[in-house]
Amino acid sequence: MTSAASHSADVVIVGGAVMGSSAAYHLLSDPGFKGRVIVVEKDPTYQLSASALSAASIRQQYSSAVNIRISLYGIQFLRSIGDRLAVDGDRPEIGLKEGGYLYCASEAGASVLAENQALQAAEGADILFLKPDELKARFPWLNVEDLAAGTWGRSGEGWFDGWGLLQAFRRKARSLGAEYVKGEVAEVEREGNAVVAVRLKDGTRIACGTLVNCAGSGGRALAEMAGVRIPVQAKRRYVFTFSCKEPVENCPLLIDTSGAYARPEGEGAFICGASPEADVDPDWFDEDPASQEIDFSFFEEFIWPSLAHRVPAFEAIRPGRAWSGPYDMCLLDHNAIVGQAGDVKNFYLCNGFSGHGLQQSPAIGRGLAELIVHGVFRTLDLSELGYERVLANRPLLERNVI
Repeated sequence: MTSAASHSADVVIVGGAVMGSSAAYHLLSDPGFKGRVIVVEKDPTYQLSASALSAASIRQQYSSAVNIRISLYGIQFLRSIGDRLAVDGDRPEIGLKEGGYLYCASEAGASVLAENQALQAAEGADILFLKPDELKARFPWLNVEDLAAGTWGRSGEGWFDGWGLLQAFRRKARSLGAEYVKGEVAEVEREGNAVVAVRLKDGTRIACGTLVNCAGSGGRALAEMAGVRIPVQAKRRYVFTFSCKEPVENCPLLIDTSGAYARPEGEGAFICGASPEADVDPDWFDEDPASQEIDFSFFEEFIWPSLAHRVPAFEAIRPGRAWSGPYDMCLLDHNAIVGQAGDVKNFYLCNGFSGHGLQQSPAIGRGLAELIVHGVFRTLDLSELGYERVLANRPLLERNVI
């Protein structure tokens, strides 16, 4: 980390986890950008960041074309990360495993699954629509008695080392000249409809030509400092682990009809979780230890029974460690808010990823860089994710939310 003695930058990015580091890398990789980038990160250990604590996976099984396209680019990026983010011949490894996602549907949900798969296939995603007998043939350990269909990503979907991706982006960004400053923003200074500086808690003032909000669970508070309101709330998500003695061969990331999910994590080991009902969905607060506590009853009473019903081998398991992490939920529609913050012309939002941040970081970082440097999205139009839909109260419908 550099000291906070630097007092000006062309672009200041608040938040140095995967989104902020991706944006820094893509900015400094753009031939049209010749400026200085400072990344402000309050905790360089990243121990409470979503980038380090999530289940780290990627899918194309969305119901909106923009999200499918974002992840199609994302998988290309992850497959070639060794070439893209190498530094001095040192090629990063993220252990990408393309095991696919398997969405299960009852009779009530089968038509939606079919519609989604048709769109995914039309966009070029390798997603198969499978009937119960086809599911059983591919996954003999799966209980299909109450299923009407499933969709499975034959390629292009899976999981990886999220910590490795964060560190690879960060290291590459620093090699290109990004300066990382340890500090927490206490104030955003505005003059008219422009941001002119940020002031850190230690008193350091950093003047900026452009400010980018990649602050994760602190994103709403940072936006409010600039006079911008975003419908983002940091929620708490639990990740539980267990081991299973009976083999579950070629297991994808399984999403049960109940919403519970599980995926392999090494030989005979799995991680799992689910989103709680809205009325019991706990908030996350970075500074509050209670917001990091784990509700083991959620695993015992909901997740485990749901998974054991779908995969009978999971009836006999050994529970392991668990952790909780922040989940920056966009309350409008569970989709990210990306782009210029309304009338504040040099303030850019990158918030509310609702669990999709790691997989979307390559395309979002590239898009933000294009918008800042060139004034438009050049390679992938992300305007559907813009702040304008928030101001208009116009949700972007996404049916596949985990």
